[in-house]
Amino acid sequence: MKNILINLLLSCILLSCSNEAPKNKKTAPKKAVEVPSFNEDSAYNFIAKQVAFGPRVPNTSGHDACAAYLIETLNSYCDTVIVQEAQLTAFDGTVLDSKNIIASFKPLRAKRVMLCAHWDTRPFADQDDENQNVAIDGANDGGSGVGVLLEIARQFAMKKPDIGVDIILFDSEDYGQPSESDFPRMQHSYCLGSQYWSQNLHKPNYFAKYGILLDMVGGKDAVFTQELASVTFAPQAVKKVWNAAANLGYGNHFQFQKTQLIIDDHLYINNLAQGRVPTIDIIEHDSSTESNFYEHWHTHDDNLENIDKNTLKAVGQTVMQVVYNE
Repeated sequence: MKNILINLLLSCILLSCSNEAPKNKKTAPKKAVEVPSFNEDSAYNFIAKQVAFGPRVPNTSGHDACAAYLIETLNSYCDTVIVQEAQLTAFDGTVLDSKNIIASFKPLRAKRVMLCAHWDTRPFADQDDENQNVAIDGANDGGSGVGVLLEIARQFAMKKPDIGVDIILFDSEDYGQPSESDFPRMQHSYCLGSQYWSQNLHKPNYFAKYGILLDMVGGKDAVFTQELASVTFAPQAVKKVWNAAANLGYGNHFQFQKTQLIIDDHLYINNLAQGRVPTIDIIEHDSSTESNFYEHWHTHDDNLENIDKNTLKAVGQTVMQVVYNE
């Protein structure tokens, strides 16, 4: 794992050095857009709907039912929906029937941004003290990012931004190898769906100005820091998001603190998609836990009872503020 981190970090640094934007032209400030109000109750209901299907683990009925629901819901809001199917091999040899779901507003618009999250859930509770071999609800880890994006899609359907927007729900993110595993160690066992998409873009030569990944964005009093790969690959996007949050009064959630690199979907998008979508990660950082993740990460307490609507509001409103003002 340490070698993986070193290699990925080196590629982060090299790419960021070669992709620095020129500091030149002064442009007139853009007039602020009236941004709709993000509805945290609606986002919460979208999460509850996902949880009601049970764990969304690939190759299960709950996963199939949730996929159908997500596709139907996004079709009702978005201009186009593409389902990218793939069979991806997990660390234990299981072939995962996976679906990346790509929903677009203004699909022909050249200027666009990407918003993404993973929609699958962990097949085991390896960070819990009990029932470790039982799949978790994944209300926050999986459900919250999707819930926020579905509410954003609902808002965009009523008032479209000027730019094109792609909402991508990645599959098979959380089937990664546990630290205590009898199987040979598999490198890059997490984020299988985003790895596949990054090397098989849903459209040839796809490009977005930047991407925003949402992961574990529903915890009570959650703090979001500026993660290393995000700052390295997409510093301007980090600046936009954190400044927008501060201006909206969400500085208690979005803190101007730089923290360590995290292996998440954005890392593979940045490394494997040839710089086409410089992507940041909005993910909870909890300095009180050993993992620095959400306190209920990969446990059975990652359930609907521990989702906080105030956090959903802070994240959803901030992302909408950024997109509408592009």
